[in-house]
Amino acid sequence: MCGIVGYVGSKKATPILIDGLMSLEYRGYDSAGIATIEKNGVKVMKDKGRVKNLNDLDGIDALEGTVGIAHTRWATHGKPSKENSHPHMDNSGCFAVVHNGIIENYADLREFLSSKGYKFLSQTDTEVIPNLIHYYYTNGPVSVLDNEEDKFLGAVKSAVYDLKGSYAIEAIYKGCPNEVVVVRKDSPLVIGKAEGENYIASDIPAILKYTKDFYLLDDNEFAVVKGESVKFYDNSLTEHNKAIKNIEWDANAAGKDGYEDYMLKEIFEQPTSIRETIGSRFRLGEKCSFDDIEITKEYLSTVNRIYFVACGTAMHAGLVGKTLMEKLCNIPTEVDIASEFRYRDPIIDKHTLCIYISQSGETADTIAALKLAKSKGAKTLAISNVIGSSITREADYSIYTHAGPEIAVASTKAYTSQVVLVAILAMHFAEILGSYDQKAIESLKEDMIDLPAKIEQILDNTEPIEEFAKKVYTEKDMFFLGRGADYSVALEGSLKLKEISYIHSDAYAAGELKHGPIALIENGVTVIGIITNPNLVEKSISNIQEVITRGAKTLIITNQILPNSHFDYVINIPETNPLISPILSVIPMQLLSYYISKFKGLDVDKPRNLAKSVTVE
Repeated sequence: MCGIVGYVGSKKATPILIDGLMSLEYRGYDSAGIATIEKNGVKVMKDKGRVKNLNDLDGIDALEGTVGIAHTRWATHGKPSKENSHPHMDNSGCFAVVHNGIIENYADLREFLSSKGYKFLSQTDTEVIPNLIHYYYTNGPVSVLDNEEDKFLGAVKSAVYDLKGSYAIEAIYKGCPNEVVVVRKDSPLVIGKAEGENYIASDIPAILKYTKDFYLLDDNEFAVVKGESVKFYDNSLTEHNKAIKNIEWDANAAGKDGYEDYMLKEIFEQPTSIRETIGSRFRLGEKCSFDDIEITKEYLSTVNRIYFVACGTAMHAGLVGKTLMEKLCNIPTEVDIASEFRYRDPIIDKHTLCIYISQSGETADTIAALKLAKSKGAKTLAISNVIGSSITREADYSIYTHAGPEIAVASTKAYTSQVVLVAILAMHFAEILGSYDQKAIESLKEDMIDLPAKIEQILDNTEPIEEFAKKVYTEKDMFFLGRGADYSVALEGSLKLKEISYIHSDAYAAGELKHGPIALIENGVTVIGIITNPNLVEKSISNIQEVITRGAKTLIITNQILPNSHFDYVINIPETNPLISPILSVIPMQLLSYYISKFKGLDVDKPRNLAKSVTVE
């Protein structure tokens, strides 16, 4: 869960590297560093703290190298410190490496290298990599040829052969001053091609301002990156050609565009992202279009179970998807946490369809769960926001949201776009199967097309939410309640509050309150209730009355006409079909978490201990 950047060209590398790292701080921000190849060898500059701190390091302005690598860290092995920061060098000072991922057998490799006389200066798993490269470079054979470039690539390949785990690696060597060698396995890495220069990054937005033409590295693929060329090699170092992919994201979409924080910008971008996601799949009076996936009536008729598998916010989108699939398609549907799915020996066969949701498309647990399902004969479908991401290349079928770059760690527009896309997918399956009344599907489509305008209504009147946030931002505990789809969105609201405000919160199905959690309700505690299903109004009000009786302060988010039930605060949202109500009801909760965090003076976009793309298990 770190960010890496690289540059090879004729320009001074340092400003480009630091700029790229600034764009990748959502991947990690407890330390940062760069390494460039200077006239007198490899120079490393790094320190604990945010990327901007690099600009204050003595001597960084004097770096003139036009080849360099860089890293912003989210600590796994070893606490945040200068010593544990990347890049790491070998003992000779000839090789430098940055690495994203986890080396599972680093302790064994460290012991082996120590027996050969190598010393270690950090607590990281990464430090074994440059020392392994040095070991194989000096102890060959690493290549049938003796030139420096082939020996360097061969040494990297031999070192990588010893690694167990996940990695995206950039390596530089003072003896090859015009190139960077890269390799990936289960961790993202892209190469951006421009005229006379090339860029490397773990995420496309970091280098989107420089190019829109990208090579997307596959697992166990090596590349030697120079200013005028990029050569690709398989795991046996056989050279091969690779196609360029053009990415149409607007580079400005990765900026704040006048907003104080990325999260607020992305909350306000939701009408646009939803319009584009809907527009790519259907128009009124027409059936849903998924020409990019070949799922037939013959196949769907054999499916006896659907799994939604994901982590965090994406898993909450899957919970909404469960309701939609079962209601519209009449297919039993389960939702699984990806990190649990692969270890519980799930019941999967050729009659199972597994749908995997990941904003980044690089979530390690989700990718591992997908590979498991494929090994058992299931069809797999990936939903991602990133074209060419690892999960989309592993899955049998892939479909994309149209959220654009999402930079804030806490997901907002990606979540609502995921729910919209899952809803359209469920309608598509229902149209194929003929499992649901077509007039009812057309009515649901009309409600979906109205969603962007209804979100804009909510965003046009944020003052009541901000006022409530001002009253509760000092509290230590909050609770969220809902029934049906409202429970799914209560889970997401609770997660948002935890992620960025650090307030402890829990979400419960409202009917479960009396089965234990009500013991936590005491005078003055805040309870947030969501009520959007007309068939569940009375039951939901009854549950909320139970907490009012015990002294709770209540905020109700609703699109229903409620009787006078002594609620402290009510946020009214537009009415819509209950199946897609989470797309509207989540907006006030996103804003509430945002304003609470701002009143607490916290960093909204970069909450502590979290990273945007979780590429380790």
